[in-house]
Amino acid sequence: MKLAGFLVLVAGWAIVLGAVALFSVSLLRTGFVLAGVGVEALGLVLAVRSHAERRGGPA
Repeated sequence: MKLAGFLVLVAGWAIVLGAVALFSVSLLRTGFVLAGVGVEALGLVLAVRSHAERRGGPA
C-alpha cells in the first residue's frame, strides 16, 4: 500500500504537468489540473494511512 500511495502521487503530478503542457484552453487546463490535484490528494491519503500505526488490541 505504501508503494501504491507514492505511485498515485507521481501519477497526479504527471496529470498536472501534462495538462499544463498540452492544453491551451484555460477551462480544460483548469479541469485537468484540479483532477490531478485530487489524484495527488488521494495518493497522500493512501501514503499517510499506510504509515499510520494501527490502534487497537492485539491482532
